This record gives sequence, structure tokens and C-alpha cells, in this order.
Amino acid sequence: MTKYSNKAVAVLSPMQSAVVAINVTVGQSVEAGQDIAIVEAMKMQHAVKAPISGLVTELLVAPSQMVDESQSLLLIKPAESASPAAEKDTKLGNEPRLDLQRLEERIAITLDAARSEAVKKRHGRGWRTARENIDDLCDRDSFQEYGQLIYAAQRRKTDKTVLLNKTPADGVIAGFAAINADLFDASRTQVAVLSYDATVMAGTQGGHGHKKTDRILELAAKSALPLVFFTEGGGGRPGDDDFADIVGSTLDCKTFLQLARYPISVPRIAINCGYCFAGNAVIFGSCDFKLATTDSWIGMGGPAMIEGGGLASCAAEDVGPAPMQAKLGLVDILVESEAEAVSAAKQLLGFYQGENCDWKAPDQQPLRDIIPEDRKRAYDMYALIEMLADSGSWLELKSLFAPGMITGLLRIEGKPIGVIANNPHQLGGAIDAACSQKATEFIALCDSFNIPLLSVCDTPGFMVGPDSEEQGAVMQAGKFINRAARAKVPHLMVCVRRGFGLGAMAMAGGSFVAPQFVVAWPSSEFGAMGIEGAVKLGYKKELANETDPAKREILFKQLVDRTVEAGSAIEVASLMELDAVIDPADTRKWIVHGLSLSTERSG
Repeated sequence: MTKYSNKAVAVLSPMQSAVVAINVTVGQSVEAGQDIAIVEAMKMQHAVKAPISGLVTELLVAPSQMVDESQSLLLIKPAESASPAAEKDTKLGNEPRLDLQRLEERIAITLDAARSEAVKKRHGRGWRTARENIDDLCDRDSFQEYGQLIYAAQRRKTDKTVLLNKTPADGVIAGFAAINADLFDASRTQVAVLSYDATVMAGTQGGHGHKKTDRILELAAKSALPLVFFTEGGGGRPGDDDFADIVGSTLDCKTFLQLARYPISVPRIAINCGYCFAGNAVIFGSCDFKLATTDSWIGMGGPAMIEGGGLASCAAEDVGPAPMQAKLGLVDILVESEAEAVSAAKQLLGFYQGENCDWKAPDQQPLRDIIPEDRKRAYDMYALIEMLADSGSWLELKSLFAPGMITGLLRIEGKPIGVIANNPHQLGGAIDAACSQKATEFIALCDSFNIPLLSVCDTPGFMVGPDSEEQGAVMQAGKFINRAARAKVPHLMVCVRRGFGLGAMAMAGGSFVAPQFVVAWPSSEFGAMGIEGAVKLGYKKELANETDPAKREILFKQLVDRTVEAGSAIEVASLMELDAVIDPADTRKWIVHGLSLSTERSG
């Protein structure tokens, strides 16, 4: 503040305050914007700047003196052509502020560039660092990291400098980022991202790291954001003893509870490469979609825990190899590298993030010939699915588990759709216990994430027999039918060859009246059970009465042909048990139409 006169300019106090210092003397030349005094109020000091260039002619106050607001502090005689100082910050020059410099140095030691030995060891195994995976996953410069400055809770026994350099971020990198923002609406591209860092104490879960993880999970859950979690690591870390006086068992840790209570309407995606044991494995197994490289090992306990429990000594590579876990149904997508896993995770997120307007479709005419005219000849269901899908959009889940039931996600005219399909190369498409379990779990995911469901039906029904019952066929079949019937998302069904018995009804959600539509290709046939079996049972007496084997075979063929004709798609449709029999080349049109009706109804 200033007061101008013909001879001098009075520099005024900006507030009621105490004078801390006068930085100039009488007769001293000053430049506009120069700090000339410091005053203090409410424990905060304020610099008073010279309003113009000139000569100090008089000091009106002294240090420690109390002054009122607008009270004169000193007088400056203006230099020739003097003018009020322009607003500028004289503190900011080429030299960085010390506090910012300290922050930059602290952040730098958490980055890969400062950890060359750890990075070299990681790359030596053919694996990427946690930060490299996050950089690949997230849109450029969009990752906002939380809790970057924490380190392991081992201050009692380890020097702080060592901890800062050896345990950056306490072995877990966490924050929020945009993923696929160039493809989808920005409001649906924000994602919570976490990654254990295997170069920090083998990716184990530390006390401070758990607090960070809990913080991210809580914030992400409030905003209902999708989650991507890189899970590699050895489980809980027993060496953190900073809390030893106030922590007993640590069984009140909230991480697993919060992950389990995460909103069911958004996907949780786990990615693993390397060793994933104990608590890390539970996080992997708790997620909705689980991706792993072939060189992953996932188990409820690592070698140390196994041996400590009095069990046999074993190598880490003996515990839960990923190919085995994929066959058991734990791993949804098994890939060769972290880069492939990240690419698949982006594609998975895209199905949740919405419709993609940039799509291309394969020629649909070959669908007319994909089913052989010989009703007993097998064909490739995968080729059929990929022909239906937008080019490059098909993503199969759990390919090694229960191969008789194909499950996955695709797009048709850019719209995300979940698919369950019978595989005629496995038990002729019969649905065994594992197939029922696989379909049940997949339908639940589609229902949670509001992804419509398409059934591609070609089944002789549920698998039967003593061996099948030992696998829990009845229990799993019941769960399949119940879950399919309760699905709230639009359900469409296309029968391409066979639809028999309870298995076909399960594929339709409990009944052919359940889906938005049930359409059939002309190659389809239907019945309460497989045709040959139905003839053998239904005409058992007539066949037994024919003693001549050749004539019995002729009679059997005649009865089968008659039953095939009665159960053909056209005949069944004439009884209004199907909504339509369609040209296979028109299947995509029917699916788009069915989805549009469902959208209008739900809207």
C-alpha cells in the first residue's frame, strides 16, 4: 500500500501487525518490487515491497513496533519517470525452491531410474517392473499416484535412508488413471489402479501399504470405479515391527473386506506375473476377472509357509502353476506376457465402458454353410462365434476350464455382448457339472455389469450317468438354471443345430419363453431328449419284436427320420415353440434388433 505526494511516497502497512524488520536504510536506492520490510500478524509474516524505484528518505517505524493498518512505514523519493511496481514474484527465478527440490528428490528415489539394480534383475527374468506395467495400462500422463512417499514400517531396526531407497512406496503403487479415453465416454474411463512391486521385499504386503490399499479401495468404491490390480507378491510381511506395541494379530486388516464389499456393478480385474501367494493370492482370487501369464504361480501359501506348517519342503514353481489353475477355472485368461495381459485388461474394461462406434463386420454369407448337412458331423463353434462378432472383438474367458461350454465377450455393431455356447467337439455339446458351473458364473458377471447375454445353443442336454453324478451334476445344473432364469440383462438365444431337454432349457434361461427371442437356423432340431435315445426308449418294444437285425436297423432308421422331421426347426416353429427360423446370414440383424427392443423397454 502506498500514499503519493509531490515530494515522496509513503509505504503503508498492509494490516495491523508487528514490524519484524526494515530491510533498507535512509539514503538507500531501491527498485520497484524489492522487499523493503517484513510485518507479522497471526503468526504469519508478510513482505512489504517497494511500490516504485527511488531513494529512501525517512524511516517512520522500528522493528518490534506495533503498527495499524495503513500506517506509514517509510518514505521513498521517486526516481525520474518512476511508476508503480508491476505485480511479480521476485522469489521465482531459475533456481528451484528448496521445498520443491526436496520433494522432487524424494519422488525420484521411488522411480525405476533410481533403482537400476532392481530393474536389471527384474528384466533379467523377462518381466517388467510395476511402473512399466502401469505406464502401459494407463492413458499417457493420466496416472495420479497416492501414497508415493511411504516406506516400510521397519524404522526400529533399519536406518531411514536405507528404507527410503530399498522400500519405495512400501511395495505397492496406487492411484487413479484414465484407460481407453480415446475410445469411450470420459465419464466411464476413470479406473483405480494398484500394483504390488515385486522388487520391494518380494511384493509383500506391508503395514503402511495396507493403509494405502485401503484408502484407494475406499475412494474407488465410493465413486464406483473399475479396478485393475497387479497382484504379484509373497503375501503378508512379518518383518514390519513399528506397530509391535499396538498391534497383535493384524487380523483386523480391512483390505480383504473392502475388496469383497466392492460394488458389484463394476469390474475388478486382477493381473499376475510371477509368484502370487497368501494374501496376494486372495486378492487375485477375489477379483471378477483374473488374468495370468504362463509363468505365474498362484497359491494360498508359498514355500516358506508350507514348510513352516509342517508340510513337505517344495519349490515355489511347484505351487499353483498358472496353466493348472486355468484348467481348474481360477484363471480366466492365460497369456504369455505381461504386455498381452495388459492388452486383454484394456479390452475387458472396454466391454464395461460401453459401445464402440468404430467397428467392422465379417462377411455373413459363410454362416449358411458352417453347419454340415450331415447332422452327425461336428464343426467349429469358435469359427461360428468369430464370424458373428465384430472383427477382432471376441475375447474368450476360461478357455481351459470346462471346454464343453464356451464363454466370452464380443461386440455386434459395437455393442458389448456376453456369449455362452455349447462346444460340439466336447462330449457332443453335452453340459456336464463343470460346464454348468462355468455358465453360472459367467451369467452372474454379465448380470452384474449390465452386459446382454447371447446363448448359442447346440446341446443334446445335460450329461448323465454315475460318473457325471460324482462330479455334482444335479447341484451345478440347478444353479445354472436358477441363475440364468434370474438374470436381469437382455437374453437372446440362437439355436444352430440341437436343442434337447433340460440342457437346452437351461441355455434359454429355464424355458424357451424366457429370452427376448429364441430363433433357430434351418439346421436345428429339437426334442425332450436326444433323438436316437428317444427312439430307443419310446419304441423299445417295437424294435425288440423285430428279430431280423437288418430289418431292425431299417426300422430304427425310419423311426429316427420320422422323429427328426417332427423335431425340425420349421415344424417346431409351426407350433409357436420358436419365435422364428432364420437365414444364418441374418443372425447379426436379429441380435441388433433384439437388443434395440430391450433397450427401449428398459429405457
